[in-house]
Amino acid sequence: MPRHQYKRRQPDADPVYNSYEVAKLINYLMQDGKKTVARSIVYGTLEKLQKEDNDPLITLNKAIANVTPDREVRPRRLGGASYLVPTEVRSDRKLHLALKWILDAARSRSNKEFHSFEEKLTSEIIEAAKNQGQAVAKRQQTEKLADQNKAFAHLKW
Repeated sequence: MPRHQYKRRQPDADPVYNSYEVAKLINYLMQDGKKTVARSIVYGTLEKLQKEDNDPLITLNKAIANVTPDREVRPRRLGGASYLVPTEVRSDRKLHLALKWILDAARSRSNKEFHSFEEKLTSEIIEAAKNQGQAVAKRQQTEKLADQNKAFAHLKW
């Protein structure tokens, strides 16, 4: 009996910037189904980026490119022991990890220097575009762990 393959649905591009990455950022930021709140935060962030730079989409894409990991480790059990095996990251997972790390880094910023989440997200995207910040540090940490465990690369299957 043939099994039905799951076909992944692509979300529509957002209506303002016509960008797939902005739509994914809105969806990852959304909590409890409040998409209008997430949209207002992301669009406010992109407006603040536009005031600082010329094109906010270029800055956002550069930040995503600087945060996307090439390799990550996955645990594999073999003979009672668990090994961290470095693997290549799929393209859709690369985008997911990059946006997740940018949002986590923005959430972890202190409230003393920033008054709203828009300001936190704006500064994190600007730092990530300059190859700095917590999200870039997370990518470097992940790739360093993959490099340290490349002796177990032969266990990949």
